[in-house]
Amino acid sequence: MVRVLDVVAIVAVATTATAQQQSDYDPLQYVDPLIGSANGGNVFAGASIPYGMAKAVADVDSQSNQGGFSSDGGNVTGFSTMHDSGTGGSPSLGTFAFFAYPGCDGDDINRCVFPKNARKVGYVNDSIKAKPGSFEISLVNGLSAAMTTTHHTSLFSFTFSEPSTSPLILLDLTDLQNSRQDNASISVDADTGRMTGSARFLPSFGSGNYLLHFCADFKGPSIRDNGIFANSRASADVKDLQISRSINGYPLPGGGFIRFGSGEGPLLARIATSFISPEQACSHAEEEIGDFDFDRVKKAAEDMWREKLSPIKLDFTGVDPDLVKNFYSGVYRTMVNPQDYTGENPLWKSDEPYFDSFYCLWDSFRSQIPMLTIIDTTAVARMIRSLIETYVHVGWLPDCRMTLCKGFTQGGSNADNVLVDAYVKGVSDGIDWDLGYQAVVKDAEVEPYDWSNQGRGGLDSWKSLGYIPVQDFDYKGFGTMTRSISRTLEYSYNDFVIAHLASRLGGREADVQKYLGRSGNWQNLYKANQTSMNFDGSDTGYTGFFQPRYLNGTFGFQDPLKCANTDSSGSVCSLQNSGAETFESSIWEYSYFVPHDQATLISLFGGPENFVKRLDYLHDQNITYIGNEPSFLTVFQYHYAGRPAKSALRSHFYIPRFFSTTPAGLPGNDDSGAMGSFVAMSMMGLFPNPGQDVYFIIPPYFPSVSITSPATNKTASVRVTNFDPTYAAVYIQNVTLDGQPYTRNWIDHSFFTDGKELVITVGSTESAWGTRVEDLPPSVGEYVGFNGSAPAKRMERRMEDGREEAAGMGRMGLP
Repeated sequence: MVRVLDVVAIVAVATTATAQQQSDYDPLQYVDPLIGSANGGNVFAGASIPYGMAKAVADVDSQSNQGGFSSDGGNVTGFSTMHDSGTGGSPSLGTFAFFAYPGCDGDDINRCVFPKNARKVGYVNDSIKAKPGSFEISLVNGLSAAMTTTHHTSLFSFTFSEPSTSPLILLDLTDLQNSRQDNASISVDADTGRMTGSARFLPSFGSGNYLLHFCADFKGPSIRDNGIFANSRASADVKDLQISRSINGYPLPGGGFIRFGSGEGPLLARIATSFISPEQACSHAEEEIGDFDFDRVKKAAEDMWREKLSPIKLDFTGVDPDLVKNFYSGVYRTMVNPQDYTGENPLWKSDEPYFDSFYCLWDSFRSQIPMLTIIDTTAVARMIRSLIETYVHVGWLPDCRMTLCKGFTQGGSNADNVLVDAYVKGVSDGIDWDLGYQAVVKDAEVEPYDWSNQGRGGLDSWKSLGYIPVQDFDYKGFGTMTRSISRTLEYSYNDFVIAHLASRLGGREADVQKYLGRSGNWQNLYKANQTSMNFDGSDTGYTGFFQPRYLNGTFGFQDPLKCANTDSSGSVCSLQNSGAETFESSIWEYSYFVPHDQATLISLFGGPENFVKRLDYLHDQNITYIGNEPSFLTVFQYHYAGRPAKSALRSHFYIPRFFSTTPAGLPGNDDSGAMGSFVAMSMMGLFPNPGQDVYFIIPPYFPSVSITSPATNKTASVRVTNFDPTYAAVYIQNVTLDGQPYTRNWIDHSFFTDGKELVITVGSTESAWGTRVEDLPPSVGEYVGFNGSAPAKRMERRMEDGREEAAGMGRMGLP
């Protein structure tokens, strides 16, 4: 499990590391936006600012073009201005694409190729330059494109390898998934060439549709003519177009064009979008890039990214440079989505922030948003306010949301986890936490008609039976009637975090007891005598698994390895009606999703030694899939069994083996930075249990990591004594916190906000550090079977900044 680097390379790096270990290096030089742009990573590799609405890139026709561009082949179909990052589902956005020609054959406008499928062309692999804030690419036909963005506006620069006599730029009323509905429109101003219009599209993983408006302007040689195109023909005599989808399910090609006279220099195309109106899109464009100054806009975007990455500083003396790149690229991807659409929401009027592209909270609650809570607290506060404001106007907190539409729920009501994680870590700026509490309680108590898109289903059974039955009788709301096991486990944790929030807010003792009680419902699906056989017929040797259960209390059966990484049968564990009782995961993997009560789970699994062996089996037999988010916590759950050294080893087992700095370097969809945050927080040596004020401690991958809290401007640091760049010595021997011995194998968020210092001494053998019961992370149930001890229930309380905070000691911080 230990990764050993090439010693010669380490020595070579160490000789040049003196300048790098200082605090004045530029983190942008270690960001590669192309990581994950192949092999199904689906990242957005183009130009953006942090949380920006404008996201410009070349769109390709490969099967993995959810983020627009994919570096594993395909042909460029256009250059568009809006995208999401790392998503699954259908390709997202990619609206209103440009394309450019040096001229039309024979100077005949109809000999330029307008339809998307006909005009697409390959790109030159070594021409791609992707950096935070900009993207460049050249096509095999001689067209080169560079792009950069502000918040709502993209600026494209087109040049040609051959002299152009009458260059043409077209704008296409299309999107990546060809979802455009009826009655798209465009108008072209004969004098200025300005193009404005609108089109209605479908979301990529949700219900409903959205109307998007645009405003495009151009700068280059003098305008020769302009007009519209429909299908494969164009005319400069027509300036307005309204176009339907067509009768065959594919949107008819249509849009506008502008032709220029001959001249030197690039052609510049500026486009802004708005969900409000074309006029607002034009205002964005004029205010943000009124001067068409490409270099100025690019530099401003780079400066924004530099500021966002600046809270984290590394000493990486002797460390493989690819690990540094992996780290900063992971941090970078956490700030691409969600997107700040404040002022662009036509669904309701509000002065509150509005964020979109929460895609989906089932993925991002685990490490992406917790990482932002550390390094961009202000942004997280705005996201929380947006989630609560969505509850106010829609009626439920969103679980997944994109382009103003409700996304599909994958399991629990995961906004509950996001809100509580932020609250227990002190995020408060402008947040109405009483209203937030009201929102999470509604998730727990009221079933929406469309629980396929929000809230929870099966609440009658949840309250009366204490589990979600397979083939539940649910007439109050509707969703895919599957995932009874994973929903039971996730609802249990959702109710725990509600109890946790009720305890912290105070004055809600009855709620604390009710939701804490429901948080134990996960045990109602545990079948102690259930065995598990491998697909070759051999026995895994482990007994006791969750199983589906009917309304009458009897158990059904699902193979515990169904939909495991080793399952090659084609089993479905997604949102299909034929899906299984777990979502995107096996029962084996979901058996560990009891984040609040690992002590009880350890007892059910036969004690800490058996728990560790079983967890090893999950990983070593390739049952779990590190390319999907439910696997993240299992890497660190050894901490609960008193084996934190095993968590460190397991982290190094996966990084960088499954996470490299190549375009194909991600094991699965990045899911809006989920994979990036898993890598970055693992390498920091502090990984969260989201929804709780708990970070698991392992040695960081660098000699030291410093994090300046934007909430307090204090700098916390983790420093490794005896750092070994071969990572043969990743066993913690002892730890000090601000100079005092520290034996807990976890730490809370005050480490960051108070600017504390952890000094970790490592060695080549496992030690007793962090192994005692009193050193284990908090749990609802009691730890038993650890050297014969069974600690009593107890809780510490302390006052910090005039606010009461709970800190569990062997127990979760609840009364």
